[in-house]
Amino acid sequence: MTLSRRHFLTQLTAAAAISRVGAVPSLSWPVPQARPRPSAQQLAWQRDELALFIHFGVNTFTDREWGDGTESPSIFNPTRLDARQWVRSAKAAGAKSMVLTAKHHDGFCLWPTETTSHSVASSPWRNGTGDVVREFVDACRIEGVKPGLYCSPWDRNHPTYGDSARYNDVYMAQLTELLTRYGPLHEVWFDGANAEGPNGKRQTYDWPRTWALVRKLQPYAIIFSDAGPDVRWIGNERGVAGETHWSTIRPESVPYIGASGDEVIAALQHGHADGSVWRPSETDVSIRPGWFYHPAEDATVKSLDDLVQLYFTSVGRNSKLLLNVPPTRDGVLHGVDVARLASLRASLDRLFAHPLDVRDSTWRADGVQGGVRTIRLRAPQSVSLLDLREPVSRGQRVSSWSVSTAGRDRRLLASGTTIGHRQLRRIPNIFVSSLALHVESVDAVQPVELNLYA
Repeated sequence: MTLSRRHFLTQLTAAAAISRVGAVPSLSWPVPQARPRPSAQQLAWQRDELALFIHFGVNTFTDREWGDGTESPSIFNPTRLDARQWVRSAKAAGAKSMVLTAKHHDGFCLWPTETTSHSVASSPWRNGTGDVVREFVDACRIEGVKPGLYCSPWDRNHPTYGDSARYNDVYMAQLTELLTRYGPLHEVWFDGANAEGPNGKRQTYDWPRTWALVRKLQPYAIIFSDAGPDVRWIGNERGVAGETHWSTIRPESVPYIGASGDEVIAALQHGHADGSVWRPSETDVSIRPGWFYHPAEDATVKSLDDLVQLYFTSVGRNSKLLLNVPPTRDGVLHGVDVARLASLRASLDRLFAHPLDVRDSTWRADGVQGGVRTIRLRAPQSVSLLDLREPVSRGQRVSSWSVSTAGRDRRLLASGTTIGHRQLRRIPNIFVSSLALHVESVDAVQPVELNLYA
């Protein structure tokens, strides 16, 4: 999946592009007074903070990342498939939603589709009567986790791919099956993967028709793609959102799915203070080096420290973390991955287990575009973690912030640019009795919350 998007953003000269966009964008442009605001669906989506991605299919059995569409359905036979185990493991990590690769670039469909024989219906699994999508969605609903689906537009198996009008009809038929057979979906996930089909031709996708179909059949679902329309990509698959990270963006800066170039990556990484649409970001990254399961990677699962750091560079930078955890050939998540997920939740719970005992917290505007929150503790206490939150239901406004000790011996503890839904910052352990949060805004200032943890 996302390796494909990386490929079709032309691989960008990735390291150079990322290094060049690391600088904080200028805030010197005029900013509109009417700030974009999130829809109820966008707001709920981001408040979930963590979701799991499930990459599963014929690649799991060929030990490849990208299938070429020639794989025989006979290889797909997960003898112990347990979607409930996937979902329970996600819940143990604190995930509120999940996204399954219903179809990857190889064109193999994890549901019995009427559009092709290249599906589970032609496999030995469940004697050809199985439906992975059904088992996944049902497991999510039983466990109280919101299901989402990814259906790759690139299809290296279907003979009509590259015959744009005909294949677009096929793709709409596949989406219609997924969007009508399985009940309400929380997220519908797309990328811009687009290269040759089995006939050597490239396809022209009909994205307006695709968005309209999702809106019609799943009106409450969030639509993710590089360019939106509801949620955008962060511009890399390392799990690192920009330190300056606006949920607002100029839509013309990422004009279509798969658009490439340094300016596109910069827009995805940082957004725009003067953006005209609300389009928060999703940070997709895999718990393993690959996106599909490979036995050789059992010893290279990300460490607990790595996972906690990913949380801070995604959720803690006003994004949402979509963590990929791929099932094995047996159809279950590997024990190492499951243990890491549980440890991640336990570690985060420990980090936020000890909020400081606050005597009072006051907010005052400091001019039209500035504000100060003063927090007084009941007694001097040790602080090591700052949790800042902006009331983004009313829009995102903060362009810079700083936290310092209050009083005559003022000492700067941390500073940054944007806040948004959440800004997490670890600081050297310090005993304090009071703190001051100073913010500057792109227009009318609004109160900002600061939570402190030992």
